[in-house]
Amino acid sequence: MAAILYYDVILKPVITEKSMAGMGEKKYTFLVHPEANKTMIKEAVEKMFEGTKVARVNTMNMDGKKKRRGMNVGRTAKTKKAIVWLTEDSKEIEIFAGL
Repeated sequence: MAAILYYDVILKPVITEKSMAGMGEKKYTFLVHPEANKTMIKEAVEKMFEGTKVARVNTMNMDGKKKRRGMNVGRTAKTKKAIVWLTEDSKEIEIFAGL
C-alpha cells in the first residue's frame, strides 16, 4: 500500500444528531481512511483546518451492514470513524459552522 497523505485521511464529516450535539464540546466526527491511525488523523485535522489543535482522537472500525438481494446475502464496505476532540483555545472547524 502506498503512503497515505494527509488529504487522503479524512473522507467526509459525519452529520448525525449525536455528532451535531457534540460540537458544543468541540467534538467532531469524521469518516476516515480504513488504514489511518490516530496520529495520522490528528495531523490531517491540524493541517486541513487552520488554527485547530487536537487534544485527542478516538477511532472505531465499523463492519459493513448485511444486505440481501433475493436469496443472496452480502455486506457493504467496512468503514472507520474518528471522533476528534479539540483543545479549549482551538478555533472551530468551519465546515460545521452553517449546520
